[in-house]
Parts: sequence; structure tokens; C-alpha cells
Amino acid sequence: MTDPTPVPPASRPVRLIVVDDDPLVRAGLALMLGGADDIEIVGEGADGSEAAELVDRLRPDVVLMDIRMPVMDGLTATEVLRGRPDAPEVVVLTTFHADEQVLRAIRAGAAGFVLKDTPPARIVDSVRRVAAGDPVLSPAVTRQLMARAAGSGQEGRAGRGERARQRIASLAEREREVAVAVGQGRSNAEIAASLYLSVATVKTQVSRILAKLDFNNRVQIALLVHDAGLLDDDADTGLS
Repeated sequence: MTDPTPVPPASRPVRLIVVDDDPLVRAGLALMLGGADDIEIVGEGADGSEAAELVDRLRPDVVLMDIRMPVMDGLTATEVLRGRPDAPEVVVLTTFHADEQVLRAIRAGAAGFVLKDTPPARIVDSVRRVAAGDPVLSPAVTRQLMARAAGSGQEGRAGRGERARQRIASLAEREREVAVAVGQGRSNAEIAASLYLSVATVKTQVSRILAKLDFNNRVQIALLVHDAGLLDDDADTGLS
């Protein structure tokens, strides 16, 4: 799958908080992102506890969050923030493509992640995408995350599997079919073709699934389907 077309600037500036324990990284990100007319840097923090305080006070749309920080790390902060009403979107900032902490951040509700060496234009576009409700996770990254999830310990997988099956059971039959297709890494157009639906209907079904499961991105759906054991390991799922 090719990268989607760039998201056009929003009608009002995206309110953004940058959280990283390295002041040089924060300064660089603020300089780069602040140069976009449609992004407003409303605050900066050095750890997760500062992020929580800044969110309460400044009500940002998006938080760009480093994972590895002192006092409160980015993973814990993501869990705290995403558990609140009217939570901001969170984009994880990391030096690793798909380690265990990134996987946990996605499960906690992060809308995606960007690498610290990502080209500036891509980081700006990622913030715009997340603010518009479009998660920032490439198919290649999704495959790595799924592989990481598959490698988890058997005991943990068994518990997750039972919980996942219970949550999948709450979906209607058509919603389950769409959820499995999302887990197979298919685009909306591919799902529409395979299930004989319109793309608009698929989008509606995905939105319903996200709402029912209290998820905010497709990768969370894919991980749930994987945990529930609904993917055929011998099939060409597009995630291998």
C-alpha cells in the first residue's frame, strides 16, 4: 500500500504540546513544527507528569510524546491521558521502529508514532493527520507490531485471547467481518471489494467498531483480532 496523500491544513491551528526530556530535542521539534502555519505549539514538558498538567491547563489537540523519560515515562502518561474524557490524541516519539513499549502505547490508545529521525515534513504531516482523526501507522510498522504481539509469552497471550474473544462477541456479524479484514491489513477499498460493500459503508462500519470497542485506531482493532485468534496464520494476511 502506498502512503496516503498529505492532509491539507486544518481550518484552525492544531494545538500541540511537545514532551521530551531532552531540551535540545524539544527546541528542535518546536522550531520545526512551529514553522507550520496550521500548528501552534502551546506548551512543552520534560516528562509525563508535566504532560498531564499541561493538558489540564492548555487543552491541546495533540501531544507529541517521547517514550523514555524520567519521573513518568511516555507510556504511563499515554495511558493516563487516553483514559480521560475529551483526551487529546497522542503521537509517540521514539528512536525504535517497533519495540514492546511502542506496542503497549498503541494498545493504550496512542494514535501512532514517529521516529526521531523522521524528515521534518513527515512529522508535520503526522501531527495534521492525527488531529484529523487519521492514525499514523504505516503497513510496514503494523506488520512489525503484529509480529511483536505474536511473540509475547503464552500465559499473557491466553489471557488476552479470552478477553479479546469476549470483546469481539459484542460486534454484529458484519462488524466482525470488517474487523477481521482490518486485522488482515486490508484497506477500506480492499475490504469493500471482498465483502461487496461500498467504501462509504466500510468507513461507517469501522467507525462503529471503534466506538463499540472504545478504540481510536485501526491497529487496535487488528491487535484485538489477532489476540482473539481470528487470523489464519497460513493465509496471506498482508501482515506477514
